[in-house]
Amino acid sequence: MTLNGKHIFLGVTGGIAAYKCVELLRLFKKAGADVVVAMTRAATRFVGPATFEVLSENPVLLDLWEGPGSGVAHIEVGSRSDLAVIAPATANCIGKLAHGIADDALTTTMLAMTCPVLICPSMNTDMYQNIRVQKNLDLLEETGIHILDPDSGVLACRTSGAGRLPEPWFIFDRACALFYKKDLKAKTVLVSAGPTVEPIDPVRFISNHSSGKMGYAIAGAAEKRGANVILVSGPVSLDPPVGVTRVSVGSCDQMYDAMLESLDQADIIIKVAAVGDFKPVSVQAHKIKKSGTQGAVTLELTQNKDILKAIGLKKRKNQYLVGFAAETRDLETYAVGKMEKKQLDMIVANIVGKSGSGFKADTNKVKLFTRDGQVTDLPLMTKEKVAHAILDAVVQAVV
Repeated sequence: MTLNGKHIFLGVTGGIAAYKCVELLRLFKKAGADVVVAMTRAATRFVGPATFEVLSENPVLLDLWEGPGSGVAHIEVGSRSDLAVIAPATANCIGKLAHGIADDALTTTMLAMTCPVLICPSMNTDMYQNIRVQKNLDLLEETGIHILDPDSGVLACRTSGAGRLPEPWFIFDRACALFYKKDLKAKTVLVSAGPTVEPIDPVRFISNHSSGKMGYAIAGAAEKRGANVILVSGPVSLDPPVGVTRVSVGSCDQMYDAMLESLDQADIIIKVAAVGDFKPVSVQAHKIKKSGTQGAVTLELTQNKDILKAIGLKKRKNQYLVGFAAETRDLETYAVGKMEKKQLDMIVANIVGKSGSGFKADTNKVKLFTRDGQVTDLPLMTKEKVAHAILDAVVQAVV
């Protein structure tokens, strides 16, 4: 995500996991954010302030009365911040924030915050499960503060259980999600992504070049906008987006069954997957040997099920169906024809083979066609931005 122009307040308290926040700061900076770090005195026992100052390119707030954090700096930081993240958040810090105690630069600055706040608890399992800590977390949630549950595992104290600070990339993802409007809240979005594979024999198959990046971008974007997302995915080398339920499939038949099984739950269906049009008539039980064959080998194919057409026939009036069309020529003719034939509400079309667009690329160049005749020609942009542009159009139609 691009955070250009965003001001992030990062509060670091005195836990062993403070070292992870160096990487979290780097992720915020890489995304273009301006970051101000505040540390408790205990936090400086684990990571020196100089590390955060160099990486953030801003003075670290340590003391209300001395150095760059003196005067009314905490008020200025609080008023201009777009997001505040406390990681790790100790039991002590959580208790202070829950009860409005402001006795250092970090907690005082937090009282001046008017932006969204994400708190990431990290501590010993018994401390985390203590009823007083849990009540303080509940109190913070009741006031609109977002709490990120800790991971479970072996802790620094050599015990095992809940209390580990999540990895920086996960905190970054959940922090970025707070910037999105939740215009898909209470909606279930069903997305298909990736290729399908049709076996020829135990070691060979027919497939295509789909990487799954576009479908995964749409699934992740929908989750960040508040949707419950079911992602039916062919075989890809991508991790599922945070908060998304992934159903892994291989063949067209498997994807057909998975999509139809989840269809009744869905308010919005976005079929991005590049499903193979054909499959072998028969699958050989053993590897086909080239010895004994002369010249060309004939492989008899039959048509696969048309998943998109089946959904178009089965969908309810209150369901919104989006399809994709990857073409090599006559884009509008084929796209509009496909939309009508398969009873789609919208089709997203692009010409494959162009530089920076289509399979495997991180960017895409698409046109959106809707049943009411609207055509939106999007410029070349990242697939994440394309995903949000598609969802913007869907939201305008259904929400």
